[in-house]
Amino acid sequence: MKTGPDWNDLAYFSAIARTGGLMRAAETLGVSAATLSRRMKAFEASLGRRLFLHGSDGYTLTADGRALAQQTRSMEEAARQIDIWQGQAAGPVCVRISAGTWTSFDLAERLADYWQPADTWVPEFMYCDLDLDIARREVDIGIRNRRPEQPWVARQQIGWVDHAVYASGPEVEGWIGPSWDAVVTPSARWVQQQHGEEIVTKVNSPHLASALAKAGVGRVVLPVFVGDRMPGLVRLSDPIEALRSEQWLVSHHEGRNQPPIRAALDAIAGYLRQRP
Repeated sequence: MKTGPDWNDLAYFSAIARTGGLMRAAETLGVSAATLSRRMKAFEASLGRRLFLHGSDGYTLTADGRALAQQTRSMEEAARQIDIWQGQAAGPVCVRISAGTWTSFDLAERLADYWQPADTWVPEFMYCDLDLDIARREVDIGIRNRRPEQPWVARQQIGWVDHAVYASGPEVEGWIGPSWDAVVTPSARWVQQQHGEEIVTKVNSPHLASALAKAGVGRVVLPVFVGDRMPGLVRLSDPIEALRSEQWLVSHHEGRNQPPIRAALDAIAGYLRQRP
């Protein structure tokens, strides 16, 4: 005799609630969007409650949906703990780390400076210029450019990040700006505000912007920890005071003491504190 909702349906629902859309949830779960849509319609019918509002903005949660999402968060956390428990028996545990473009690039490129294959954890980088949700354990560790205020976040400031202007040479005068679909970071906004009329081309990726700068197309603004060591570029300015930002290492206050996450926090903090 069935006594409650199907566990798989709860997991499917939780993925949609967390990602905010059917397609992203389907990709995360490894099922088709059609299958997921069909399961959720049947799930709503079995509960006798409307969980989603379907519209151009995707799957928006109703009041009942939001209430259920609060409950399924604890299920996702329990599943995460089981994964860690299982992983500890099988070998190193993946620790999910999110950061912006250049910090992610730097951490990946300099991995040997703070991680070794014999460690009890393995980095799983989740690049995103938006803050992924630590509360829902989308990530275990986040590197942020401002102090987080949420009460459930464990935080430590690990330094500052400076930005400067770079190009292939001082003779380059135009600028490379963000395209309409790019994430408008503080540095991209600065270029628009200070040099909007001098922009000669636009891109939606910082990596593409640096490639065009190397080709002599225009100037870009980069963090100095990346720009100063990037072949083909020279620094054309002092650090831009308006773009100086804090750097914070954050994690969930309950998850930070799990051995793999604690080891990753200590290793990453040590690296970032000594980085130029």
